Amino acid sequence: MSRVEALYELRVVGQEDLRRTLLATLMARGHLLIESVPGLAKTTAAQTLASAVSGTFRRIQCTPDLMPSDIVGTQIYNQATGAFVTQLGPVHANFVLLDEINRSSAKTQSAMLEAMQEGQTTIGGENHRLPRPFMVMATQNPIEEEGTYILPEAQMDRFLMKVVISYPSASEEVRVLEMIDRGVFAEDVVGEPISLEELEELQAYSARVFVHAAIKSYIVDIVNTTRGGGPSPLPDLDRYLRMGASPRGGIALMKVAQAIALMNGRNYVIPADIKAMRHSVLRHRLVRTWDAVADSVSVTGLIDAAFNVVPVP
Repeated sequence: MSRVEALYELRVVGQEDLRRTLLATLMARGHLLIESVPGLAKTTAAQTLASAVSGTFRRIQCTPDLMPSDIVGTQIYNQATGAFVTQLGPVHANFVLLDEINRSSAKTQSAMLEAMQEGQTTIGGENHRLPRPFMVMATQNPIEEEGTYILPEAQMDRFLMKVVISYPSASEEVRVLEMIDRGVFAEDVVGEPISLEELEELQAYSARVFVHAAIKSYIVDIVNTTRGGGPSPLPDLDRYLRMGASPRGGIALMKVAQAIALMNGRNYVIPADIKAMRHSVLRHRLVRTWDAVADSVSVTGLIDAAFNVVPVP
């Protein structure tokens, strides 16, 4: 883990939340949705993470005319042999960056569902397994709505986490300018990346981190609280939430907590691990009502309210 973090910090300045979220998602074998304005090192972070673990990297710029075959691949007729040859698309890589995913059509977005959920693509009726490990990092721009297609809840729920990136501090921006002035980003990265086999070993360790039955009950109580239930139901929750977290949200809370525990050098989960990335795990799984939007009730505030009423084991 220290080798991965050391290589990552050579290229990405600041963005601590993005670093921890990327590593936790990678350890938990999930996919990540990143929301931010342009120019905050999303592509750089994804490329750096791929190089730190010796993985292949592909970037797909999503546009309204992007077709599913442009992502998963297609069959091309070979005149010399008189047969169709399968050409795999850019999704067949260890790390795939879908830039501005909300600019692609619903048909193209749905083509990613099989890849993200099943770990395979279907081309010409044949199934093609994706390389392991496989991780999708999708980005969306919150400041432009024209020419975009809102991601449906079913697809949003398939992302393990959603992180919202803010602008770096003034000192961090100064450091970026200094590194560019010295030509740091043009130099080759000095350091030894870990192998894909070592990464899969880390992922296996993460899945084996011990989760006590009381911690599992704690997760279920939190998820049920977002649905209007739980040990201490929130009053008038249906006024602010149209839909709470699905069972996949509880699974994500546990997997992310296991990854965080391992990153902190522990082989067991504590309640603080559940709370550490609660906003990133649940913010895209809760659907607010129009009243909540009109009253400026934030999703993060609703998540904190659910955590505050559930007793900590």
